[in-house]
Formats: sequence, structure tokens, C-alpha cells
Amino acid sequence: MSAPELLLDNARLVLPDGIVHGHLRAAGGRVLEIGAGRLRAPAALDCDGDYVLPGLVELHTDNLEKHLLPRPGAHWPAAAAVRAHDAQLLAAGITTALNAISVGEEEAEEAVEPHGVLAALAQAREDGGLRIEHGVHLRCELPCPDLPQRLQPLLDTPQLRLLSLMDHTPGQRQFHDLERYRAYAARHGNARDDAAFQAQVCHLQDLQHRYASAHRRAVLTLARERALPLASHDDSDLSHIAEAVEAGARIAEFPVNLATARAARAAGLSVLAGAPNLVRGGSHSGNVAAIDLARAGALDALSSDYVPASLLLAAFQLGDCDSIGLPRAVAMVTRTPARAVGYDDRGELAAGQRADLLRVRRVRGLPQLEAVWVSGARRY
Repeated sequence: MSAPELLLDNARLVLPDGIVHGHLRAAGGRVLEIGAGRLRAPAALDCDGDYVLPGLVELHTDNLEKHLLPRPGAHWPAAAAVRAHDAQLLAAGITTALNAISVGEEEAEEAVEPHGVLAALAQAREDGGLRIEHGVHLRCELPCPDLPQRLQPLLDTPQLRLLSLMDHTPGQRQFHDLERYRAYAARHGNARDDAAFQAQVCHLQDLQHRYASAHRRAVLTLARERALPLASHDDSDLSHIAEAVEAGARIAEFPVNLATARAARAAGLSVLAGAPNLVRGGSHSGNVAAIDLARAGALDALSSDYVPASLLLAAFQLGDCDSIGLPRAVAMVTRTPARAVGYDDRGELAAGQRADLLRVRRVRGLPQLEAVWVSGARRY
């Protein structure tokens, strides 16, 4: 059943090239008209000067894993986790989300089984238990000994939109500093004494040496066969960018330093950074600050990563920068990520686009979500 006609009036419409005080009309799940000035129709919703912007588009949320595994070793029922996750994303203004699901996680205690997660998402969708659109982003851990065998049956998932090339081997990329890796492992319930820590590092480095290169080639072949977009991850060296370009990647996720971000952008990749990084003023793992990427003109898109509410907050925080402004900042959490994975029907306020809409009021400088429409239907 299509959504009824929706009329929004007296709103600050965040358009791709500016902000217009005006009105918006949608029907059949699509935006039909955007205009300046008041509509003053009896059926119109008076937005009282609040901002209206496109629904947020998320390419890499780890939030579902937090619901599935709220503590190390404490697995939660997948059906309940999926619905709670959906509700949390909706309340954050995210109307399209790619759930980042790890394939080839080394630490068994914190691993989430992909087949069960995908089945729970499919069942919730069939039951009408999802209020936003959920896609799938498979994170391919290249050093995993049986990665191709694990990945192959997942590639027929209808909602699959993105593959990323992961390598969390300690000693490089995100974990180029082994002490950071030790701290990360401890936070995830994997603290070890020195001898056990060194043994684990050697084990993981051996897996990388034996499998990563061959598995990288295998994933690239599978991606090309299905025309799936690719993302590189945690690039820390210019050679990593060269590899990403050779692989045909579209997105550079969470570059570790400014040099790799600049190189990625110069090569035509969309640079994606963490919204929590921007909100907090820096990376929790000691990598480059997202605000520094933005100021250097080396940032294209943001991901809420591990804090769904960070995406809207980061957009308004970034929009306060004179060199960026709100329309460009909003594009970083809507249009740019949408286009990077082939969503051409959403991400901006324009006639013909999906009526995924947010009404946002600014209170004491913070964006406060007042309403969410998904395909023109009020969901929040």
C-alpha cells in the first residue's frame, strides 16, 4: 500500500546547493514537489521552521553486532537483536543502513555467525518487523584460512550492496602499533599475558602471510562477477591505496592518516570516516581526526560506525564549519554514501527521489529529531 500524500510546510529544506525556506509535497513514496515560500494548505504539516533533510544513509554500521553480542561471549537471540537494532537506527534518523557483517572473524568468542544474522534480517523483513531499509555489507577478513568457502554462499543475499577488504593483522593498518592492538584485544575480553599475546600475534601474522594475498584475489574475482562495489579498509600506507585502485574499489573506509586519505581522494575513491571520531574530536584508536580530513578537503562521507546517533550530530557539527556548511555536510551522510553503492533513488531532496525525510529541530546547538518518514510513511 502506497503512502498517502504528505505536505510539509514552513520548513528549512536542506537542498544539495543550499537551504530554502519553503514546502515539500510527496505521494506514492516519492517527492513530487519542492518549492520556496509557504504552502498554507489545510492538510499541510507546519514544521515551525525546523530543518527537513533526506533520511541518513549508513554504509558501515557495526551496531547490529552490539545487539547480537552485548558482551563478550553473551550471544543474544538474533530475531530480537535485529528488531532492537532497527528501532535504534530509526531513532537516529538512519533510513537506509548497510549492516556490516564480518566473514572470517578470528576470535571465536566475539564472532557473529553470518548465516544466522542474514536469516534473522530476512525473517524480520518478511514479518514486517523492519521500519527502515536494511542492506548488507560483508566485511571479508582476508587472512581467514577458509574465507572463500565462508563467503561464497553469502553472495546470493538479495540485499548485498558492498564488500570490503579487511585485514586486522596486528603490526599494520589499524593495528600498526602493537600496544594499540593489545588494548583493543583487552577491551574485547581477550586480555593475555606477554607470552600468550606474542604467540597470538605470531599466529595472526602467519595466517596473513599464508592466506591474505590469495584470498584477496578470490574476493576480487567474486566481486567482479557480481558487479559488487568494493571498499578498502584502514589504509595506512600509499601502497594500500595503490592496491585499492588496482582492485577497483570505490570507497576508502577509515584511512589511518591524512596522506592516505588525500591519495585515495586524488585517485577517485570516496573517503569515508567515522562520525564518532568527528563528534569526539579525534579517533579512539589514535588515527587521524575526521575533522582534520574535513578541513583538508579529504573527506567525502561519514559512517556512524559504532554509535548510530553520531551521524546526525556529526552532520550538524560539520555544517557549522564555514568552509563546509550544512548542505555539503548533509550530503556526506545522505547523497554521497548512497551514490557510492548504487542507490540513485535517495539521498537528496529532489523531485522523483524516495520520500525518506527527517524533520530536525536545533535545541541548544544540538540536532533534535522530531519526525522520520520512510518512503513517505511516518515511522517516528
